[in-house]
Amino acid sequence: MAAFTEHDVRAALSRIVEPKSGRDIVSLGLVGGLVVKGPNVGFTLEVSPDDAERMEPVRRAAEQTVRDLPGVSSVTAVMTAHRDAPPQAPPTTSPTASSEPPPRGSDLAPEVRAIVAVASGKGGVGKSTTAVNLALALNRLGLSVGILDADIYGPSLPRLMGLSGKPQVRDDKKLEPMENFGVKVMSIGFLVPEDTPMIWRGPMVMGALEQMLRDVAWGPLDVLVVDMPPGTGDAQLTMSQRVPLAGAVIVSTPQDIALLDARKGLNMFRKVDVPVFGIIENMSYFLCPSCGHQSDIFGHGGARTEAERLGCDFLGEVPLHMAIRETSDSGTPIVVSEPGSAHAAIYMAIAEKVAAKIDTAVLRGAPSIVMQ
Repeated sequence: MAAFTEHDVRAALSRIVEPKSGRDIVSLGLVGGLVVKGPNVGFTLEVSPDDAERMEPVRRAAEQTVRDLPGVSSVTAVMTAHRDAPPQAPPTTSPTASSEPPPRGSDLAPEVRAIVAVASGKGGVGKSTTAVNLALALNRLGLSVGILDADIYGPSLPRLMGLSGKPQVRDDKKLEPMENFGVKVMSIGFLVPEDTPMIWRGPMVMGALEQMLRDVAWGPLDVLVVDMPPGTGDAQLTMSQRVPLAGAVIVSTPQDIALLDARKGLNMFRKVDVPVFGIIENMSYFLCPSCGHQSDIFGHGGARTEAERLGCDFLGEVPLHMAIRETSDSGTPIVVSEPGSAHAAIYMAIAEKVAAKIDTAVLRGAPSIVMQ
C-alpha cells in the first residue's frame, strides 16, 4: 500500500509554478490524468502545442517533486496538447511522413551499446517467447544482455523469465532491474499485479516506456532487447522514433494473414530509418513429440518468401513444439533449460546472425531519421 495519496501528489504539484503566469500548475488546471497505482504515479501536463518546449523544465520539476514524496518508486509525467494547433495547409504526403518526429533520446539507457527491437505486426505469433530466447541466446554467446518488456498492456516477461517481486529503488531513485539467467529484466509487470489491466492512454504508455529506459539502472550492456507491443499504432511508432534502435527483428507465423501484418511492421521501421535485421518464422511447422512427423499446420516457408520479396534477411524458422511452450510457461526458457536441444540450437543460430547485424549497425553508427 502506498504511503501517500492522490491528495499528497496534488499538494506537491501545487508547489510547481508556471513561470509565465506565476501561478501553480494545479490551480491553472494543467494537471490531468492523475493515476496512483501503489507506489507508482502517472499524470499529464496539458499545455498548448506552442508552449511545449518552454514547459519541458516545468514537466521535469513536477516529475522530480512527486518522485521525492516518501513511498513513490516511479513517476510518469508527460505533456499533451489540450488545444488544437493553428490551421495548416493540407499535407502533400502521408500524415506520418509529413510530421517531424522527436529526436532519438540520448538520455535513454546511455550505457547500452545497442538496442534491438523484437516486433510483430499482430499479437499471438510468439513474439515474447522469441524475444526471451533470443536475449538468452545472445547472453550465451558471451554478450551482456538486458531485456525490456515494452508490451505495457500485456506484459509477459516476469512469467517467461521466472521472476516475481518488485525492483529495488536506489538512493538516486533509479530502479534496479530484476535479473535471471544472467540477463537483466524490466517490465511494468513487476510494478502492478498480474491481473490488473493497464487502462492508460498513449502518452501515459510512452512516458512509462521512456522511464523504463531512462530511470532504470541498466548499466553497461552490449545489447538491450526490447519486446515491442504488437501492431503498428502510435505507441509502436513513437517508440521506434524515440528509442535509439540499432535495428529490429520481425516475428511472424507462416500464414498469409500474419505475413500481411508483419509486412506493415517492417515498413513502419523502414519509414523511420531503423534497419530491419530480418524476419523469423515462428510456429513454422509442428513436430509430433511421439513420432517426430512434421506437419505444416500454419503453412510453411511464407516468412522466407516474404523476406526475399521485401529484400531483407531470413533469420530462421522455429517449430511449434510442446517443449518450447512448456519451458516458456514454467519460466525456464528452452535456451537455458535445454541448451543441448535442437530447439535451443535454432535460437542460437538466429542469435549469431543478430549479433553480426548488431556489430555492423554499431560500426556504421546509429541512423538518423529522415521523414519523406
